[in-house]
Amino acid sequence: MRNALGLMLASVVAAVVIAGVWFWTSSPHADAAAPQTIAARRAEPLPPAAAKPAAKDDVQATASLSRPVQMAAPSPAPATPVQQKPACANPNALGVARTVVIDTKGGPGFGFEHFKQLDFLADKEVVLTFDDGPWPNNTPAVLKALAEECTKGLFFSVGKHATYHPEILKQVLAAGHTVGTHTWSHVNLNNKKMTEQQVRDELEKGFSAVKSALGQAPAPFFRFPQLQHNPAAMTYLGTRNVAMFSTDLDSFDFRSSNADQIINTVMTKVDKLGKGIILMHDFQKLTGEALPTLLQRLKAGGYKVVHMKAKTPFDTLPEYDAMMVKDSKLPTVSSRPVSQVVQTVTND
Repeated sequence: MRNALGLMLASVVAAVVIAGVWFWTSSPHADAAAPQTIAARRAEPLPPAAAKPAAKDDVQATASLSRPVQMAAPSPAPATPVQQKPACANPNALGVARTVVIDTKGGPGFGFEHFKQLDFLADKEVVLTFDDGPWPNNTPAVLKALAEECTKGLFFSVGKHATYHPEILKQVLAAGHTVGTHTWSHVNLNNKKMTEQQVRDELEKGFSAVKSALGQAPAPFFRFPQLQHNPAAMTYLGTRNVAMFSTDLDSFDFRSSNADQIINTVMTKVDKLGKGIILMHDFQKLTGEALPTLLQRLKAGGYKVVHMKAKTPFDTLPEYDAMMVKDSKLPTVSSRPVSQVVQTVTND
């Protein structure tokens, strides 16, 4: 009897174990016992109804993990427009050989007539400079001659003249020339009767007047009237970080009797020196008349123009800027609306 019960119990246990094993292996949790990667896991048969879509999903998933991801090609960055110099209409123009930028900190000096330290010009290089403008007819004539030869110069403007003809000085700047200053009233700063404050006023008012005319600060470049270098003024300009300009050769255009005399004076001196900063005056009528031929002679002689620019603009003083606004004595502008000032009377 006991043997029969034992055999029956063993059969029941065996059946339960077999059923449990069958249930577990058939369960969807069977794979959870040993996590594996898609690549390592053994493929198992699937129910017929799910075989087709599941196979499609498996292939896509496996393929996306087993091959390098194909990134979309980046869109090409938009090309940055290149700033090109406007073409010169004159194929034989003198042009500009090189442009230099001047760091004016401490007030460096240029022009061997007074300053011997900074020799930056190579042989056959010249700098074209013009004093005393702007002035009607004369300054435009100089600008025209320079434009026809596609070359650039440095203009030292008198403050009062800038307030008289701001539209002409704006043309100088718009043409790409450098604009510096030449005092407020072109006074000799070595005049013993002038106080230190009067000298400073001449300097600062000149800068503020030119700023007012241009609508922006001028270059921190300055030339003493009559090349009279006041030592105290030089020290002051150094504290204001203004570069001071003398010259290497003077055209003496202000005392020449005709254009040919100016041309001969400049060419004789530059051929002797081989290079240099040339002093001329856009205030003088004869300078505009001489310049076209003079520029052609410089080109024929193998000379090249160097254009000078400042690293930073001049920082004018607010009190002198305000003084220029007060002294301009502009008429009071009407505040009435346009409809009250301008009325249409006929329609053609």
